[in-house]
Amino acid sequence: MLSYIFGDVAKRLDHPVHFDIVTGTSVGAIHACYLAGAQGEADCGSRLLDLWRSLSFDSVMAISPAEVLRVPLRLIGLGDARESTAGDRIKGMFDAAGLEALVAGAVPWNALRSNIDSGAIAGLAVAATEIATGRTFVFADCPGGLAPTCAADPLVETRTTQIGPVHALASSAIPMIFPAIRIGRRFFSDGGLRMNTPLAPALRLGADRVLVIGLRHSYSGTEPDFAEEREAVAQSPIYLAGKALDAMLLDRVEYDLERMRLFNDILRCGTDTYGEEFIGEINRPIAARRGRAYKIVDSLFIRPSADIGVAAAECVRSQLRSGAGGFLKRSVLRYLGESETGEADLLSYLYFDACYAERLIELGRLDAASVEDELVEFFS
Repeated sequence: MLSYIFGDVAKRLDHPVHFDIVTGTSVGAIHACYLAGAQGEADCGSRLLDLWRSLSFDSVMAISPAEVLRVPLRLIGLGDARESTAGDRIKGMFDAAGLEALVAGAVPWNALRSNIDSGAIAGLAVAATEIATGRTFVFADCPGGLAPTCAADPLVETRTTQIGPVHALASSAIPMIFPAIRIGRRFFSDGGLRMNTPLAPALRLGADRVLVIGLRHSYSGTEPDFAEEREAVAQSPIYLAGKALDAMLLDRVEYDLERMRLFNDILRCGTDTYGEEFIGEINRPIAARRGRAYKIVDSLFIRPSADIGVAAAECVRSQLRSGAGGFLKRSVLRYLGESETGEADLLSYLYFDACYAERLIELGRLDAASVEDELVEFFS
């Protein structure tokens, strides 16, 4: 999706696409950090494609015989947290050393720092969930160390900091699967548990238009419901884990957007009814109470036109038929990816592999092309 925006959309605009504010959670946090450092470079989008196409499942996810044997031990709490250059860990089911190397090497951290310090980026924010309390911590990085206005929400805390690899890793640490990351004295896991799409931080950093790229596809009502097949696999731990992650990490996106659009409708209706002074009048007490006035915020929401869990399952079947990879890799993929419903939801969160990436790249570019006119208008 981003490669299409920085390439095809920029050509139609006849000028580069630039994001003033970038926020993200989970894998979106990794992309947010990449964009904060790389946007403005001519090959920003193509480099991102090359990165994902270069990945292989067994290089990012350690699946050696010893590592597989450690999984049940980690599930029952055996083994000590290891030390590494990115901070202390609470071990997950898999060793994430490959993911750590990806984040450290692929994101242009020096350019990110330069862009923020110079004001080329007005704000970067990533969200992570504090394990001990379940609160969301929004780590914000702004020029001059300025802090965004914070909401009076006891479940959300904003921390101004210089964002680095540890924050991106904390935001993308899927609970129990990847190691939880310690920042300061606290351990953190995936920020999508409570804040899948950090719209509020973007707004409090000053955004007046937001582009949201989601991961759950829109059901048209014509898809087969696989009722019998779903009943048959409902007892599968892998199936249940995938659906639970979907519910925790994906479902809040549309809720947050609808709430923002509701406020937009209230402000527009009030202006139509009472005149242009309506927003100014209601904002006097609101700004004093919450630190920031309400405003109309335009949005564009793009999500997959197909189920990416199905795409993961299709890719697994293709790889298994070809016999690619060793016996252990094929066994793990078969266990995580086979389903009578044709879905591999859990694997879709873990499948850092060129085969799957290529399918998502093709889908993302097709979906971007389908809304190219809206994207051109948005960036105009």
